[in-house]
This record gives sequence, C-alpha cells and structure tokens, in this order.
Amino acid sequence: MRQRFYEAVRSMLLLSFFLLTGSGHAQTQIEKFVPGSTLEGVSYFLPRTALRMVVTVDKSVVTPGEFHMYAFKYMRMQDVPVQPTTTWEVKDVKLIPYGVPDKNKAYSLKLNKRTIAPLVSLTSDGILLGINNTVEESVLPPLPQSRILEEGIQPNEARKYMTREMLQAGSSAKMAQLVAQEIYDIRESHDALVRGEADNTPKDGLQLKLMLESLERQHRALSSMFVGSKEVSEMFYVIDIVPAEETDKLLLFRFSKWNGLVDSDDMSGAPYYISLKRNAELPETNFDPAVFNKKGKLQRAVCYNVPLRTMVKVFNAEHTFTELEVPIAQFGCEEILSNVLFDKKTDTQVTFFQHTGGIKEIKANIEE
Repeated sequence: MRQRFYEAVRSMLLLSFFLLTGSGHAQTQIEKFVPGSTLEGVSYFLPRTALRMVVTVDKSVVTPGEFHMYAFKYMRMQDVPVQPTTTWEVKDVKLIPYGVPDKNKAYSLKLNKRTIAPLVSLTSDGILLGINNTVEESVLPPLPQSRILEEGIQPNEARKYMTREMLQAGSSAKMAQLVAQEIYDIRESHDALVRGEADNTPKDGLQLKLMLESLERQHRALSSMFVGSKEVSEMFYVIDIVPAEETDKLLLFRFSKWNGLVDSDDMSGAPYYISLKRNAELPETNFDPAVFNKKGKLQRAVCYNVPLRTMVKVFNAEHTFTELEVPIAQFGCEEILSNVLFDKKTDTQVTFFQHTGGIKEIKANIEE
C-alpha cells in the first residue's frame, strides 16, 4: 500500500470514503503498466517536473574606427577602442516548469464495460491530463528569436558622407584631419538650427526635424571613424534539467565574458548555479486500511502526484537571476483516486496539472 498524504487531500478522501461505504458496483481497475499487455484500456504516465532555463545574453561586438590613432589629436577623444573585441553578458534567466513522463510511474487503466468507461486525455508523450473531459495539451513557448538591440556603423556608411577632398587626401593623417573638421562643421550647423540662427532654418517643423536627423546621421557615421562602432545583439540559450534531489548549489552552466556559454569543464567560464529547497516536509501518515476496507476490498484506482512546493534559485557569485516557488512532482508523493468515483452512479471529471500530475479540479455528480 503506497504512502498517503491525507493532510493535503483531506476533502477529496472524505468524498472517496463516502462513496466506498455505499457502493457495490463494478469498478474501473488500474494496474502497473506492462508493455504489450493493455488489450482493453489505455496506458498513461505520471510526470516528473522538469525545469527549463531560458538564458538571455547580450553579445557586444566592438570594431575600432579607421582613424582611431588620430582620435585624441584631432577630436580630443580618449580611450577609444584600438582592437576589435566581442564580449558577452548574461542579462536574465527565465524559469519555465514542464512535465516529462516518469518511466517508473506508468499505469494501465483497464475499462470495464459495466462501468462508465472514462474519456482519458493524454499528452503526446502519454502524461495523464484529464478523465471524462477533454483537456488540451500545453506546449512550451518557442525560443525567442535573436535580435539586434543596437546597430553598428558599417565602414562604407561613413564614406558616403565624405567629400571628394577627403577621399583624395594624400595620407591617412590628412584624411582624418578633414573628417574631423567636417564633424565640427556638422555640430555647428546642428546647434544653429536648434537655436533658429541658421540662414536656412526652415519654418516648417517637420522639415526642421528631417534636417536635424540628417545631420545626426552624418555626425554618427563620421564620428565612428574615430570612436569605432558597437553592435549589440540579444541572444537566447536553453538549459533543461530534471531535478532529482534538493541541493544548495548545483552547477548549471559556465559563462565567459569573452566566449559566452562554454562547456561545464571549461574553467574560463564563471560558474552559474541552481539551488532547490523544499518549503515543507511531508507529514507522517496515519493510515489504517481496515477502516476503508470494511465494506469491501479497496482496489487500486487512478494514480496521481501530490507535488511539494520548492524554492528554485538561479545565481552566480554576484547576482541572483531568478527566485521562484515551483511545485515539484518528484519531491512529493503519489496518491490514488478511489475507483468508486468512476462507477455507474458517479459522473466524475478530473483535471490534472500537466507539469506535476497533481489534481487541478474534480467535479463529481452523484446519482441518488
């Protein structure tokens, strides 16, 4: 007889007891699943709770400007990049629980023609979702697509704004000097337009806006020849685990500022951990089978999980990225629904949580 967790399901067991004491009808049977042996019925799994971590990462690619060596001489700019670099940074970790079939909790639901043969809803991989009702399977959300957060300046873009004199300069130093002078002229023109002091200041607000935007594009493109260009992309990684036990610090992945996500044995990456701590312990059970067997043998019925709420945290040495309370099926216990709930005098509908196998809803209509 499996251990029972009556404190968590007291109201449901009271209903089961009421039906057991007055029933003499044939019952739906549940047996341990044996592959190839289920001739009349359906087989199902209870789930284990898996955890999906969606790691959001920013990738920054810095390209030095063509005239970076003249940045201070002509533009008084310091600390401009002189070498191309690529850096990575973890921005966020999102936690998504989901269910996977527990191969140790596979059962066969045999349908008896003298009972209400239940309509059983299963996931595509056989996890029990509902009895006597139709329950739609939920699917994991698709992985977000990578996207560019900040566009870099291409080298050819800056050359579009260079004059013939700049392009025909006899040396890089002379070309850099002419480009710097053009940048200063653009700044003066921009400021004059903003103050309304330019000779060609338009009266129309929209036209003024377009002129200012054009000057800003030129300034940004030409300035990139000294300060360089930076492009930032948002990328996503997925890490899936099925927790087996509590832990204070389990290595989840390693991440390098220079190489991004690396192998777990690559010491160039800093460790990122996951911790799992149960919020409570299961109480001691006090179950007397004789109490429930006075009116007849208590046969096995529909099995389900009673999950235990668990605090899950993802962190590294400097920061906690996510901390969330999640019900974990394998940290709880297994229970049964009385088979009398599904006899001919009872029309019972049961819905289960897909990621835990716990009961979400019970609707029972009892005929007088």
